[in-house]
Amino acid sequence: MFPYLIIFLLMDIIHYNECPFCASSNIKKIFACKDFLVKGSFFDIYKCDNCGFRFTQDIPSLEKIGEYYKSEAYVSHSDSKKGILNKLYHIARNYMLGRKFSHIKSVTGKNSGKVLDIGAGTGYFVNYMKEKGFSPEGVELDEDARKVAKNNFGIELKPIHNIYNLPEKEFDIITMWHVLEHIHDLDGYMKSINHTLKEDGWFVCALPNFTSYDAAHYGKHWAAYDVPRHLWHFSPDFFMQFAAHYGFEVITMRAMPLDAVYISLLSQKIEGKSIIAGFLKGGIFFLKSLFNTKRASSIIYFLKKA
Repeated sequence: MFPYLIIFLLMDIIHYNECPFCASSNIKKIFACKDFLVKGSFFDIYKCDNCGFRFTQDIPSLEKIGEYYKSEAYVSHSDSKKGILNKLYHIARNYMLGRKFSHIKSVTGKNSGKVLDIGAGTGYFVNYMKEKGFSPEGVELDEDARKVAKNNFGIELKPIHNIYNLPEKEFDIITMWHVLEHIHDLDGYMKSINHTLKEDGWFVCALPNFTSYDAAHYGKHWAAYDVPRHLWHFSPDFFMQFAAHYGFEVITMRAMPLDAVYISLLSQKIEGKSIIAGFLKGGIFFLKSLFNTKRASSIIYFLKKA
């Protein structure tokens, strides 16, 4: 699993001849998506007919991928409030901090404990958990984001490579909020998470869902494909396979309620269509997902060691 049978080309591109998860050669292109955020380049989305995994083909290497995050529009790192969509992002983030905490408290039953937030961005969730009485730590790749966390909250986020040097059975809760889809070394990260999570601990992972109502509607213009920053694309059915391979069981799933609206707004912008229609469509997609979590735009998975 995740054998990384890859070809490094002259431009530091990673190409997969087999499915990165199950190593099947039964892979095929389904469509190409455009990077609307930084460079305007096109990247192919591939599908494995054996396990159902989707992945971005010909991705930039770990050394080159940083070029595709250098935009004020990438608000989770820049903390920018320029433009209506970034302002809406901040409003939604403040609301979702409370929702995330509520979900964690109700599912895990924990009121305190050690928390590790992987891909902590500018430190908002780490700070919120600290205010709620937990003992949180965070790791983050982007140096500028770590500086924002330090300036805003006085929080010292650690560089992301610390993920490989964590103590065994250290944390009660480990969170990844829309981060796993960005990680080149899925195998290494998942093994480290299992290693440092307590036996009765919880792994909480939020991911976009390519089988959502909004993904089906927008197709290649679905903003949550977000190539090439999103290397991997998950569905609930595939994620259960993925989790089981690394020794986890999905206990329950919760929809992220505002994501359908936000992603629909971005997708409408990509298509050059009405933003107002994005609100309406996103609202409809959200309401439909209330009756079918597996079709939600983004899903929070709550996992325990199997």
